Amino acid sequence: MARTKAFIEDDALDAAIEVYREHGFEGTSTEMLVSRLKVGRQSLYDTFGDKWKLYLSAVSRYVDIETGKHLTALRTGSTALDGIRAMVDRVVDEASTACLGTNAVCEFGNREPDLVMLRQKASRLISSAIANRIRQAQAEQQVSPEIDANDAASFLIANFAGIRIAARAGASRRSLQKLGKMALRVLR
Repeated sequence: MARTKAFIEDDALDAAIEVYREHGFEGTSTEMLVSRLKVGRQSLYDTFGDKWKLYLSAVSRYVDIETGKHLTALRTGSTALDGIRAMVDRVVDEASTACLGTNAVCEFGNREPDLVMLRQKASRLISSAIANRIRQAQAEQQVSPEIDANDAASFLIANFAGIRIAARAGASRRSLQKLGKMALRVLR
């Protein structure tokens, strides 16, 4: 008879996300993972394979969760611009917590195809949603009609990474809020 797992995979992935967010892939040891996930080394390997496969699973889960949160924020408010502002505010509010996606880009760039694929999938979803909201905001006359919606979406996503990196470097909440406001100002 098969033994039931003493831990739930999603809970283990959530714990792994926290470790990888703080320490990155290279800075995370298997011992750190075993300790944080509260599992034995063999259970970790049996469930996830190895440290790299666990990392990919954690990044995939993180990307799915964060993409969903971004899209939810983007849909809030009575106007399209309210939704865009809510998304920017969310990034600013959570910038002091390391972003696994941004960290993965900084640590690996484009050299790991599996990570590139995850990033591109998320980027397409978020970029498309932002561009659509920008077009709606243009129709509502809240965003300049001269702005290319796709370019503006790319600009905002790049600014999200910049805000997160600034937070990691110790920027104050006030500075992060100013960066968010400046990003929104470009849309006018």
